[in-house]
Amino acid sequence: MLRRLSLEEIISNIDNGRVFEAVSDDYSFTIKIEEYVPFVCGAVHDGHQFRKSLWQNCLHTVYERWYEEDPCTKQMVESHPIVIAGRDSRFEYDLNRPPEMAIFDTAWGKQLWKKDLPENERQLSLQKHHNFYRVVHALVEKLESLHPKVLVFDMHSYNWKRWDREVPTWNLGTSNIDNDRFGNMVESWREKLGGMQLPNDIKSTTGINDTFQGNGHFLKYITKTFDNTLVFATEISKVYCDELSGIIYPEVVQSVENQLQDLIPLQAEEFMSTP
Repeated sequence: MLRRLSLEEIISNIDNGRVFEAVSDDYSFTIKIEEYVPFVCGAVHDGHQFRKSLWQNCLHTVYERWYEEDPCTKQMVESHPIVIAGRDSRFEYDLNRPPEMAIFDTAWGKQLWKKDLPENERQLSLQKHHNFYRVVHALVEKLESLHPKVLVFDMHSYNWKRWDREVPTWNLGTSNIDNDRFGNMVESWREKLGGMQLPNDIKSTTGINDTFQGNGHFLKYITKTFDNTLVFATEISKVYCDELSGIIYPEVVQSVENQLQDLIPLQAEEFMSTP
């Protein structure tokens, strides 16, 4: 059952190995731990919340914000034992950027604020960012204490129609992981994703560092902080929606979710069995 918990309660639960499901007391993220397995699913850009004190000062429309967010990425992995996901929009603060860059002044070529963001608003956003990473740290630290290595599926999506060339359905960003150590795992994950059967005649093509290179803070923070955790920056193109109208295709989202129910544990098992 989902409970509202303070940051300290969430971290205490993790430190003590308790299973639980919670939303943070400021409603900025959710976390579920059904079992302390050696793999985590994260969806840091799934959120669309945008606090009311920012509404009048924001130049971007609701649609413009949605367009750059990663809707449904939590749903695609929500069946797995450990899931952590942002609930706030990246336009409030971006969990995939370091703190000093987490609050946009301009976003995708457009000024974000009518007036400079007041310092109290900035600090509130940065505190949410800080709190999320305290939980990420506690979680991965706990899992590394229980397992020889840990795998994190860092789920994102991207707008394929803005590209003027053919782009893959799935892109893996690997520029900031140890490819000498984990390159075979990357190729294995790429092959699994490429074997998906998707509705509406969507081909499940794959690429590595094709559209994005895996430069996000979530991946970098975990990789630099922990020696035995591999992060798969996994981006699906928005073939599961009409990115120009905001319509979601639930049959495609469901298909991805159903197939990841099998593929993610299979990849984790392979990862754990490989020296």
